[in-house]
Amino acid sequence: MPEGDTVFRTARRLNDALAGQEVTRFELRVPQAATVDLRGETVHGVVSRGKHLLHRIGDWSLHSHLKMEGEWHVYRPGEKWRAPAFKARAIVGTNASETVGFDLAQIEVVPTRDEERLVGHLGPDPLSDDWDPAEAARRLGADARAVHVALQDQRSIAGFGNEYVNEILFVRGILPTTPADQTDAAALVDLGARMIRANRDRSGRTFTGDPRAGRSTWVYGRAGRPCRRCGTIIRGGSLGADPTRERNVFWCPSCQR
Repeated sequence: MPEGDTVFRTARRLNDALAGQEVTRFELRVPQAATVDLRGETVHGVVSRGKHLLHRIGDWSLHSHLKMEGEWHVYRPGEKWRAPAFKARAIVGTNASETVGFDLAQIEVVPTRDEERLVGHLGPDPLSDDWDPAEAARRLGADARAVHVALQDQRSIAGFGNEYVNEILFVRGILPTTPADQTDAAALVDLGARMIRANRDRSGRTFTGDPRAGRSTWVYGRAGRPCRRCGTIIRGGSLGADPTRERNVFWCPSCQR
């Protein structure tokens, strides 16, 4: 699933292509919104909130979520799409650019004044202008669940996914099963914010400082391999808020206690 930094870059790319222009093509290929037509309206901007995207067009907001496989492409008018047309779920075009959302999991259009109905449940976003680390730490520190689960709860902090959480916990030396309310929540929040901001403008995410393939993570995806810090074999398993939401978890049994 794309994490907050990926969605942030997507929003910036869409904003650069569309902001300030009049919509000349608008198609939503989902039953619940297929009749919505925003042609003639002006795109005020495209922003991210955690893992959510919001196109603000006229008095309306087009909300989308990438989930596991979704992506937005930017094309010149008439340019051939790089994905099959049957996967397109949303098209927002102007005289200068055409943006296409493929395999989007969620698509909704609401009055911009009602955006909070869709994203108001989200916790503070470390990539937003109104980032509130104290509130994020308060929410995380009040959660008695395993910290690996709590850090991924978008109601506490918006934007962290499984890769970030595994890497945050390794760097802080915390076992993933530790209850979040028994950790230094402020330190976790601070580290996570610094990590995601450092990756915000990179096309290739890295946590080790080395962007080369196979060298960018400390523990994520490295089960059965030696820890880069101490040489102990990295372990792997799964954790989740319930059996339907389990995620892969990786940790060093020596560095994380």
